Formats: sequence, structure tokens, C-alpha cells
Amino acid sequence: MKIATYNINGINGRIDTLLRWLHEADPDIVCLQELKCEDRSFPVQKLKAAGYHSAWHGQKAWNGVAILSKKEIKEIRNDLPGEDSEFTHSRYLEVFTHDTVIGCIYVPFGNPYPGPKYEYKKRWFSRLVAHAATLMATGLPVMLIGDYNVMPTDLDTYKPEKYKNDALFRPEIRENYQSLLDQGWTDAIRTLHPSERIYTYWDYLRKAYDRNAGLRLDHFLLSADLAEKLKDGNVDKQVRGWEGASDHAPVLIELAAKALKKNTTVRKITSIRKNEDIDGLPQDILEIIGLAEKSAIPKGLKPMKATLVDEPFDEPGWIYEIKWDGYRAISYLQKGKAEIYSRNNLLFTQFHVVEDALAELGVNAVLDGEIVALKDDGTADFGALQNWKNTQRAKLHYYLFDILWLEGYSLLSLTLNQRRQILEAILRKEHSSIKLSQAYQTSGIDFFDAAKRMKLEGIIAKRADSYYSSDSRSREWLKIKAKRRQEVIIGGYTRNEGTEKNFSALAIGVYDQKGKLNYIGKVGTGFNQITQKELMAEFEKLTTQKCPFETIPDVDEPSQFRPQRLGAKPTWLKPNLICEIEFAEITNDGKVRQASFKGLRKDKVPSEVILELETDTQTVVHEIALEQKLSENNTEETIRAVRPKMAGTLKASKPLLEGTSEMLEKKVDGHLLKFTNLSKLYWPEDKVSKRDMFNYYDAVAPLMLPYLLDRPMSLNRFPGGIHGESFYQKNVKETAPSWAHTMPHTNEKGEEKSYLLGSDRATLLWMTSLGCIEMNPWFSKASSPDHPDYCVIDLDPDKNTFEQVIKAAQVTKAILDSIGVPSFPKTSGSTGIHIYIPLATKYTYEQSQLFANLIVRQVNRELPKFTTLERTISKRGGKMYLDFLQNRPGATIAGVYSLRPKPGATVSMPLLWEEVKPGLKMRDFTIFNAIDRLKETGDLFTGVLGKGIDMQQVLSSAQENFT
Repeated sequence: MKIATYNINGINGRIDTLLRWLHEADPDIVCLQELKCEDRSFPVQKLKAAGYHSAWHGQKAWNGVAILSKKEIKEIRNDLPGEDSEFTHSRYLEVFTHDTVIGCIYVPFGNPYPGPKYEYKKRWFSRLVAHAATLMATGLPVMLIGDYNVMPTDLDTYKPEKYKNDALFRPEIRENYQSLLDQGWTDAIRTLHPSERIYTYWDYLRKAYDRNAGLRLDHFLLSADLAEKLKDGNVDKQVRGWEGASDHAPVLIELAAKALKKNTTVRKITSIRKNEDIDGLPQDILEIIGLAEKSAIPKGLKPMKATLVDEPFDEPGWIYEIKWDGYRAISYLQKGKAEIYSRNNLLFTQFHVVEDALAELGVNAVLDGEIVALKDDGTADFGALQNWKNTQRAKLHYYLFDILWLEGYSLLSLTLNQRRQILEAILRKEHSSIKLSQAYQTSGIDFFDAAKRMKLEGIIAKRADSYYSSDSRSREWLKIKAKRRQEVIIGGYTRNEGTEKNFSALAIGVYDQKGKLNYIGKVGTGFNQITQKELMAEFEKLTTQKCPFETIPDVDEPSQFRPQRLGAKPTWLKPNLICEIEFAEITNDGKVRQASFKGLRKDKVPSEVILELETDTQTVVHEIALEQKLSENNTEETIRAVRPKMAGTLKASKPLLEGTSEMLEKKVDGHLLKFTNLSKLYWPEDKVSKRDMFNYYDAVAPLMLPYLLDRPMSLNRFPGGIHGESFYQKNVKETAPSWAHTMPHTNEKGEEKSYLLGSDRATLLWMTSLGCIEMNPWFSKASSPDHPDYCVIDLDPDKNTFEQVIKAAQVTKAILDSIGVPSFPKTSGSTGIHIYIPLATKYTYEQSQLFANLIVRQVNRELPKFTTLERTISKRGGKMYLDFLQNRPGATIAGVYSLRPKPGATVSMPLLWEEVKPGLKMRDFTIFNAIDRLKETGDLFTGVLGKGIDMQQVLSSAQENFT
């Protein structure tokens, strides 16, 4: 892929030059600066005829920026965050194209120095530096391209002494540019030409071009993943010599489809060898470090977290470690000193023994591990760790399992195997307190059994080729607990009648996604007299008359194990304290059973304490294996295009139900399911049987389950096939299998009912066995029932053609694009198109419905001839209904990948927006071809469950755009 930047210095006056150069150079992406034209004068049609999409932000005078691309462009922003009252010219444009974020930049010129324009330049550059840090933190591939109006080094000007007091060469501006490099950006041209005088600009005066009296002002800054693909680059200098050309020449770089082996390894290894602090490291370790990126020591890193799964497993490519019961700790070693921080960046001040031992390592590094207090038998003593500051009796060990930075090199982009090799080399000496947490390449099931026999908390499974992702919960690190543990908030304590203890039990809870503290029961064991006394000292400072739980609980509630009341009286506490408990199970009404107190947690933030639910191991491991397989068989560019953000995909596998038997039993997710009447034709015209339906849902499950998980299901049952009688079933209180997940609710008559919750493959297939041809999940989850994950606009035609449905979808997308709202289309599988907008549970159903109403009203204004907002069918006059009222609690529509009870056995299929065009047909996606399509495309719908929109910002934009 070829990318260019070109300060055109007046686009309309030089359009012929630009078109000639585009034809000769044939770049894929071009950033233009100094357009010197208003928006309405931008030559969009001429560029379109040349094969380029355009995004631009024009200005009549000196500024204005534009981006050209051979692929579709999605504009993200047209200015930097922050405001400035002076010289508010258009200087920044940010888009998404070619699966990459492109920022086009024109830094203010700043002359004369000193003066107000120079001060403005410094402020503008500071805004750029701050926004660049935000972009870097997203982890997306990003390029910041354009005329920076800065010469970063003496090499970048033919005569440094001449520019001593020029705004292009002032130390403050050069420092700003260097601060971008320190964030981890790569200067592409300087990397490719480390010691050459490369110029991109020549003044019109005194034959500067003829004398090559030039400056390098136009720069490409690349994020790390793009820098790894940097193949070639140079200045198209000859264009500057064309008659009437700009005073800048186009600058181009070329990126390979895959990461290249770095040609800077030898240079980096040489610089490492000169560093006395890590003398003695073997050559193979130096070579691994040489693959890393140079970086200043990071600050405020938060650890990568593991996903909780329900059982151990055996799978190639994974390594296993002990799950230590202690405090997670990130340590920063620099200049012979060490500081240790908790997972939430709280400074640990009590572990001086560990700090001193770390300082003795004699390296500058950032390490990740767990501080543990051990008993004589080698098991962890969490209580002793908690009280170590007061007693200092326990033996502390800091078990290290990762290294994130070393001697000026960020190791985050190296694999876990590579990072562990470096860590092992650093810890080559024996230390009394600093230990390497051993990794085992063995059977995960056997290792877990051994951990249970050793009375350990559990094990951690890690992909050996995983990268370190700070402050994220990764599916490439999994934890399997031998003991059920949970962090909880102490919301109060109780005293039973007649007791002499300070308290009888603790009233505990966890937060839900809406920030409400929900009561989950009491813990009444695990305390001795000393512990109770220490806890009471904490409680006295937090006593309150107000119950902290969302609903005042009955703390003296009897149970089947204790039918009598004990006269327990509560004392409420402000919800500031976190403790860890061990428990046997969580009951159907959401209470912990047989809970035991294990100690206070001072290393965590109360608002982050939520109920940690186990994920199905086989589903996670299977998805990771599929992702790995796809990455081996496709280029990185293809993966990002087809399956953004690690979306799920499918691979060939045997059908679940083979043969001709009318009845089969299969064990699915550990549950025995019975499948009957397998030859019955559910779609008789299409010869599609019940067996075919089961096999389809089994095959599509890896992609479909994320959109069903924890969602109440409305069961639309067709026991006789698509032409038989059908009925809806919502209550499964008496019929659901014991292993199914359900959500209790009370209907209008006060009757206790239960919704079935989407969960795993077994649940999906059990629903199918009831004759549920289609799947109808709620828009929200049981964990946040009033806050939907997405908003849906349903284009429901009456007497319309499907071409009109497509037109309405295109208009809807254009409206959403105009206010910066991402959208994801799918066929309904019946007659219409559904358009999803991610909300990430940040808003209520009412807010979602109001937002959808705003959008469809705008669509109706643009397409009044064949669309309507009239809900009553008889009053629509045959027009297409723009349905926004689906966005309400309990409402459902056919879910993504759902079969439909329609002739043709159609599927509700996600689409790329490029596919939503005339010629698209509902029968393009059926039970016969859906799986083959999904093997190629993967899950195109992952963004629906991704980052939600900022509705306040969007509505503000809508107010400006809609009339």
C-alpha cells in the first residue's frame, strides 16, 4: 500500500498538476494540505473521476486539509480536541480508510518569532501531542501525516544556523515533535534514511530548488504495528520541478501486507551491548530485545487480566502457571530504586523487603507479578499478607511472571514466550524474595488436579504467543479456580440476639453495570477475635444510618438450612471496604452459600467490584484456536478487513447429527440432549428437515452465542414447521432443564415466571428442539435489563419493493454517518433490513427510542413518498414503516444469524454496507449457503457489542446537521 502527503498550496490552481501526479504515482491514500479553497469549491468530481474518494475541510485563505483514498472514507473528526480563540483555521482531519486511522495535519507556520502566532503554534502542537497519545492508546493502526512545519534535526535543513530563530526550528517545537516520538510513533522517512539530508520543501526564492536549499517539513508518524510493515519511502522530488508546481514535493511511503523483519535489529543490539546495566545477557536474548521498540519508561500501567472460565483444558499452544493468592503488583525499577503499584495504580508503601530485593537486580525495568505471603507448607496465607504491615512476620515472595519494559525498550509487542525468555535471563541469580513464577508446558487438566491436591487457589492458562494488553481482560489469559473466590463490598454487619461477639456476620454485595450495589448474602465464618477487633476498628469510621444496598435486605431471612430467625440486627456501613470470600455456590436467588471471610482487600477500588461469572472454557478456547488458524492462513490486511477486532469465525466441521436415525442423543456442553423426528420437513418446499435446522444452529453457534449470552429469550415455537401453528412462550419456569440459566420475573397478575437466558451451545440447541426456528433475544441483558446494548431501526416494508428498502437503508446510513454514528446492517430474513447502533448499555430504552425516533424522522423527511412513521398498518397507505418503537423493554426481533420461518429457509445475515445496494436479495442468504459465507467473512457484527456512541455529542451534532 502506497501512502503520500502533499502540501498542494492551492488545490484548484494546481489541480492539473495533482491529477497528473496521481496518475503517475498511483498512491492508495493521499493527505493534502493548504487547500486554499472553501468546502463548496473543493474539486470532488475531478478527483472522483481519477478514482479517489475524498474527505475535506476547506478554508478560503491559507489552510484546509483533505484526504483522498481509493477505498471508502469514514470521517472521524475535522479538528483536534480542545479549543483556541485565535487563528481557528482548518488544520486537522481524521478518517478511517483501508482499515487504518489517518490523521492529516497542517501545523501552524508560527512565524514571525516571537509573536502571538508562534505562541498559538505551541498551543496547537500541545493539543496534537495530547490527541496523539489518545490515538496510540486505542491500539488501532494509525498514521499522522502532513506538513508539521518543523525540522526535527539539523539534518532536516541545508543550513541550520540560518533558522536559529525561525518558528520551524525553535527548540520548543522540536521538543514537541520529539515528545510524539517518545510516545512510540515512528518517523517513517527518517527511519528509512537515518543519516541522509532528505528535503520535502524548497522556497520559491533565489532558486532554492536548483541549489537544493531545502527543508524537511512533511512527515509520516506511524503506530508500531504499521511501522513493522514499513517497506520503502522517499520524496517525489521531480514534481517540485514541474512548471507551476507547489513549493513542497509529494512524499511517499510504502507498507507491506505483513510485518517485515526489522532491519534495525543489529543497530539496536549494538546499543544494548553498550549498556553496562545488562552486560552479560546471552546473544539470543539480545536479539529478542532488538526486535522491540525504543520507548521511555511507561507510567501508570495497569495489568493485563485473565478471563474466568469454568474448567481446565488441554490444548496446544498454551502454558500453565500457578494462580497465586496475593496482591497483583506492577513494579518500576529505575536508577537503583524500586516502586511497587497495585492493579489500580495505588502505591504499595509497606513492602520494603521486596523493594530492596528488586533494587538489587541492577536493571531498569517494569515487571509484573504477585506478592504472596507463604505458609510453611508452601500455600498462600492471604490474611498474613493483609496484616504484614503491622506484624511483618510472614515470609514475602514476589512471584514474577512478566516483563513489560527493559532498558529503554517496550516489550509489549513481543510474545509471552519471548518476554519470559528475557525475564528468565534477568532473574539469572537466586533471590530470597524475588522468584520466577514457573510456566509449565503440560496437560492443563493434570496441572489443575495437582493444584487442587496442593490446596492452591487455581491455575492460569496463557497463550504462549499472546501479546501484553494493559488494563484489559484478555481471552488469551484464562483463570480456572480450584476454590470459588469473589471480592465483595461490606455494606454492613449484623449481631444476633444474645451474642457476645462484636458481630455475627457481614452483609455483603457487588455492583451491577448500572453502578447499583446489590445484596448477595452474608458471611459469618472466617473470623477470630483478633480479626473481629481489627474489623470493628475499620467499621467505626464508616457507620451510617443509610442502607448502601439498592434494596434493603432482610438480613435475618431464614433458609432451608436455618429455618428459624436469630434476631439479627443490621448496622449499615458506607460501602468503602472490600473483602475476599470463599464460597460453595451461588443460589438461584443470587445469594452466596457457605461463605467464609478471607481478608480485606486494600489494593482495589470498590466501584470495580462486580460478580465474576465463569465463561464456558470450550467456547473461549475454540474461538482462540479459530482466530489463530485464520491468522496463519491470511494476511494481516485480510484479517482486519474481514474480521475487525478479532471477530469470531467458523471452520469446517462434521455435522452434529449425521445418518438417517429419527432420534439421537448427544452430549453438548456436558448436558445430554435428545433430538427427535429428525426427518420431519420444517421447510417442505425446500426439502429442509429438522435435522438440517439442528446442524445449522450447531455450526453457527460460535458466531451467534455472543448475541444471545445473558439475554432473556422469547421462544417463537413452530413444532409443525413453517406452515404449522406457532405460538410464543416466555415462561420456562416448569419446563427448562435444571442446568439452564433463567431470569425470574413477575407478570401483570403477580405470577412468578422465568425467562430463559441465552447461554451456551446446549441452551441454543435445546431451544431449537422445542421448534424455535428463529431466535428472539432481548436488546438488553439480564445483568442490565433496563439498558440495551444497541438501538435498532427496523425498515419494515408494506407494498414496497426491496430496492426501496435498500434506498431507505442507504439514506439511514448517510444520516448516521453525518453525525458520526457507526451502524451495522443485516437482512431481516423476511422482507426488511435491520440497522443496529451500539449503545454499550450507557442509556435507557426510552433514550434509545427517542434517538431512533430522531433518525427515522429525518429519513422520512428525505423519503416521504414511500416511508411512514404510522404504526397502524391500515393507515400506512402501503408505505414502508420506519419502526423505532422496537426499542422498548421486552421487545424482540429476529436475532443475528437466525433462521426465519419463511419459504427459502432464509437467514438474518449481517452485511457490509458496500453490499447494501441494488441487486441485493433476501434469498441471497439461506440455510444452504450461510455457513460457507461466514467461513469467509467471519462475524461482521462485532461492532454492535463494542464501544457505544456518545449520545450527547451525537445529538449536538444532529442539531447542527438536521434542519
